[in-house]
Amino acid sequence: MPVADTSQLISGVAERYASSLFDLALEAGAVESVGSDLDAFLRMIDDSADLKRLIVSPVFSADDQFKAISAIIAKAGISGLVGNFLKVVARNRRLFAVPGIVRSYRATAARHRGEISAEVTSAHVLSAAQETELKAALKSVTGKDVTVAVTVDPSILGGLIVKVGSRQIDTSLRTKLSSLKLALKEVG
Repeated sequence: MPVADTSQLISGVAERYASSLFDLALEAGAVESVGSDLDAFLRMIDDSADLKRLIVSPVFSADDQFKAISAIIAKAGISGLVGNFLKVVARNRRLFAVPGIVRSYRATAARHRGEISAEVTSAHVLSAAQETELKAALKSVTGKDVTVAVTVDPSILGGLIVKVGSRQIDTSLRTKLSSLKLALKEVG
């Protein structure tokens, strides 16, 4: 399966699962707490190579994934709607889609609140003041409140990559250096 087809498959799966979870959270009046639990689980994935491997590897059976996820979320104290949801996702062998599910859930929750969401990649952790300033700048451009999800990627060296809807603004030092390198090759 080509890469584009795989990413579309994951995106479609993620959107369907996120939409179902959002509907359940809305009905239960737990949109924010579900979002917090999903973010906590996503941080656990980012912090653990073993958990990341469990989620993406096709080697583990649905039963293995279910047992492992059940133990992990019990130890982490993730229960209720998100705990049950993650067990269903594991049982259905869709753990590979969890990062996309979380992104889609965030976007759906933000739209529900009348906000838009932005994915920001930074070379380092943003301070509270920097994040506030970024939100204010994005609000002035979009005219709406903006929820920011920041990912740290030291490989961009400096600057930011900001995605809002279908627009992307790349002010990373890595991109600027690549452009300069290309320009110098054309001159020489």
